[in-house]
Amino acid sequence: MDNTIKLKRGLDLSLAGGADSDAPVRTPAINKVSVNPDDFPGFQPRMLVKEGDSVSAGAPLMCCKRHPEVTLCSPAAGTVTAIVRGERRKILRVEVTIGNSNDTIRHTIDSSSAQSIRTTLLAGGLWAYMRQRPYDIVPSPEVTPRDIFITAFDSAPLAPDLMTVAGGTQAELDAALKALAMLTTGKVYLSTRSDFRLNVCEPAVHVTVDGPHPAGNPGIQAANIAPVNKGETIWTLDIVTLMRIGRLILTGTADYATTIALTGSEVITPCYIRAIDCAQIKPLVSGDIKDDHRHHRIISGNVLTGSNVGIDGFLRYPYRQITVIPEGDDVDEFMGWASMSPSKLTASRAFPLSALRRRFAPDARILGGRRAMIMSGVYDKVLPMDILPEYLLKAIQARDIDRMEQLGIYEVAPEDFALCEFVDPSKIEVQRIVREGLDYLRKELE
Repeated sequence: MDNTIKLKRGLDLSLAGGADSDAPVRTPAINKVSVNPDDFPGFQPRMLVKEGDSVSAGAPLMCCKRHPEVTLCSPAAGTVTAIVRGERRKILRVEVTIGNSNDTIRHTIDSSSAQSIRTTLLAGGLWAYMRQRPYDIVPSPEVTPRDIFITAFDSAPLAPDLMTVAGGTQAELDAALKALAMLTTGKVYLSTRSDFRLNVCEPAVHVTVDGPHPAGNPGIQAANIAPVNKGETIWTLDIVTLMRIGRLILTGTADYATTIALTGSEVITPCYIRAIDCAQIKPLVSGDIKDDHRHHRIISGNVLTGSNVGIDGFLRYPYRQITVIPEGDDVDEFMGWASMSPSKLTASRAFPLSALRRRFAPDARILGGRRAMIMSGVYDKVLPMDILPEYLLKAIQARDIDRMEQLGIYEVAPEDFALCEFVDPSKIEVQRIVREGLDYLRKELE
């Protein structure tokens, strides 16, 4: 069964520094990885290893206090060299120095029942790579989802081709879709662009999505296919995780290798890099950043939702893109944020030369001061969901649970509001507000 969805609302940012499909591929040496539990909302970490322990690839490093069967695993074999803690001994990250060993945890696979599939995903460490709505958290192993939504493309600025990142085969796709279909009482939806290269087998439902960003977000796809209501639960994931599930089922090993795109206006030659999840940033970008005497912001992810990690940081979930742009703190510009320079990226057609189709190289400045929310309707133009985003944000800030429920908080995630934050004339941290609202709601209701 094939369906087509055409989304009109949204915005594609035309940025310089994209990696073409035929871009060169590098394979740098990676010496260290770091698993960050903050990348997995809802996961309350409890350490299973200590500094100095040797671990195999796929070995659990920490488990969830609430659901001990949910684990975060080491993406590579090596030695635990640091457990970094913050205030009140909060676990910030676990660093593993990669050794010469290729030891990998192998699992006995039984795909005959839903419980055995669930056990396989939990043991392989891939459970935490999925997300549950409501709350946009790691799924609870105790809950059966109404439906499962999978996105096969990323529409974010400078995002790589997810099929290049996933590197999967038809057999892996079929095995994963059949396995996930056993975990839900409803349907498994796989949303793709029209040029998807593999066949989508039953019982999955193939949906073709056409439209600008955020069309690639699984939550946006779910909202336009079968929205989640109060009392319902859905799961979302991308095709990279889907292919890893298929690989785990077919081979018995969890594969944490990945291909990331090195992008951005400050990259000499945008390219693809073969790496592993949680890899150290420095060897990945070494020699590829322009020596233009400007301060650089190195982002793990895209410019809308990524994390500012710096040269000494590590890849952050979802581990598929690095973006390098100017920081902007060393710019001496006439009239500052009020400048009418045609080199500025804008979503407004009233701005000079905004109609010209050119690629922009913006820096990290917000270009203006924060102020009270302006009810201008700009959010509605870039959010293809049947909700009132401005009123939802006000309800979240007021901590009005009834209004939050009425305005659709159960079907949203921070990433869905990334464009709202970009076009917002008030410079409000919209994604942070949504994350705080979801956490507050979960704390009050669970």
